[in-house]
Amino acid sequence: MEQKNNMDAILANDQLAKDAPSWAKYRKVMTSEFPSPFKSSNDPLAKAIEKAIELIDQLKPEQNGPAYLGSNPSLAYTYPEVKNVKIQQHPGNLDDVIADAVNLFQGMPNVSSPLTMANVWPQPNTASIIASILPLIYMPNIIEGEYAWNVHKAELESAGMLGDLFGWSSKDTGCVYTYGGSGCWFYGLKYALSRVLPESRTKGVRTDAKVICSTQAHYCKDNCTDWGGLGMDNVIQIPTDPETNQMSLSLLEDKLKELTANGIPVASIICTMGTTDASVFDPIAEVRTLLDKYPNPKGYGKALLYADAVAGWSWIVFKNYDFDANPLGFSQEVLTVIKKNLSIIKGIHYADAIGVDFHKFGWAPYASSCFVYRDSAEFESILRRGSYAYLQEVTPYNPMYYTLEVSRSAAGSLAGWATLKYFGLEGLQSILGGILEVRYYLHNLIHEHPQMVCVDPDNTGFIALFRVYPEGVDAEVQYRKEVSDPAFRADLIRNNQLTAAIGEKLFEWYLNGKKVNGQFTPHMSYSTGFRTASYNGDGSDAEAMVYALKAYPMNVFVTSEIMKHTVDCVLAARDEVMKEFI
Repeated sequence: MEQKNNMDAILANDQLAKDAPSWAKYRKVMTSEFPSPFKSSNDPLAKAIEKAIELIDQLKPEQNGPAYLGSNPSLAYTYPEVKNVKIQQHPGNLDDVIADAVNLFQGMPNVSSPLTMANVWPQPNTASIIASILPLIYMPNIIEGEYAWNVHKAELESAGMLGDLFGWSSKDTGCVYTYGGSGCWFYGLKYALSRVLPESRTKGVRTDAKVICSTQAHYCKDNCTDWGGLGMDNVIQIPTDPETNQMSLSLLEDKLKELTANGIPVASIICTMGTTDASVFDPIAEVRTLLDKYPNPKGYGKALLYADAVAGWSWIVFKNYDFDANPLGFSQEVLTVIKKNLSIIKGIHYADAIGVDFHKFGWAPYASSCFVYRDSAEFESILRRGSYAYLQEVTPYNPMYYTLEVSRSAAGSLAGWATLKYFGLEGLQSILGGILEVRYYLHNLIHEHPQMVCVDPDNTGFIALFRVYPEGVDAEVQYRKEVSDPAFRADLIRNNQLTAAIGEKLFEWYLNGKKVNGQFTPHMSYSTGFRTASYNGDGSDAEAMVYALKAYPMNVFVTSEIMKHTVDCVLAARDEVMKEFI
């Protein structure tokens, strides 16, 4: 009783006694370092966040500055020596810790800069940033209803909005926000195995069911089949058309015939619906027809058709756009491209499940990926697990029974949901079409230079993939020979090396703050094999691949002047490299 009375005195007394135990003194100080549970006109959290934003804003460059944050782009640690550190004995100072955290961003590529065009790495929109911060304060766990309450609406309404967008029944559609595009792929694999091999959930995967995708499919196919226990050897890759990069339907049908004849089940066919580099869209409607034509042998469930659309889903926002009236005023060139993208992505409703990344073409922060499934009753029942003694159902929505994750932050679901609510269809259309306008402006600039060639002229995505050749070389003619005639394989390899050297030089200039014609060098990158040469259709020749410089003008601040400067920088880097290139 005496101990209890002492505790009451310690916890109730605002002015701690000098002889109070040390833990109580620490507690008194540390309570100010946690968000207050009550309203206050002097909220320390709001002030701390405001200070942190002010500090990180100081890392922004001045107008027309470099494409990195801060003044020093050098890496501030060595590996593995960086790990030689211990936890300090005494508490730190909040301001010092915030300053240290902000300092970690010193030299980081500035995703907000119009000079940043290295990859599918867009600047997040304001609504998504703010929405994703809120759950960090109040810790909703969207694994079940009691710890999420109304915050669950973000995931549920996302399912309804996306289901309607894809042409499914909103009420029947479900979704799970997860850790990335590979998380969506993994959910698709688990869904497929549970449907085709029901006993795999209890006895493990004991049948070599096949996962079929194209040679353009994302490399996470290996992660997922490896971690999922199916095994990477059970992935069958169908060669693609060298011109369109689409999965060959004739070769797919040959493989399905073979598997059917041998009594081997297909777990899933994955249609790639947009890629980072080649902007590939597999013919999903035709794939659905073939999948239905060759059902799995008796004793196995129906194979799953998964659309890996994390890099292409957003084109479906144009499904009701009035292309004749063209209310947003896109150029005819861009309007034609949007129509083409829409005509391909429209077939996405044939999929059983779709992967969506808001942190790609939704302009939202990492990680806001969403695995969307057409038949929520099926998915949520065949993946359901039993009840848990320490969790009770107090709301109608409790994903804890079928999700991979058992701790689920609401940051991703709120970011994706806020993006859809904030932009709406017209906002997304404007951003998508506007970036295409910039991309095709760059495409036309490249076409004006005889030593440069776009190697993806039929690519209808945001990326510009191109090669630059030495002065005096007709790039169009040379490139055509390299990719179509095996006699020019050596030229292809040599000019791949040149492309890589130019890419490395541009990155070096970006890091060093090199200026070309008075402006900083953009942050670009290059691809070491966005497609194969036509005489290397199966990809067996590791060197007969096409390297290309790439520019991904995803930023809404990119202008035509930036695109002109990009071409100038590439040509200057080519000239510098040629001084030493052998």
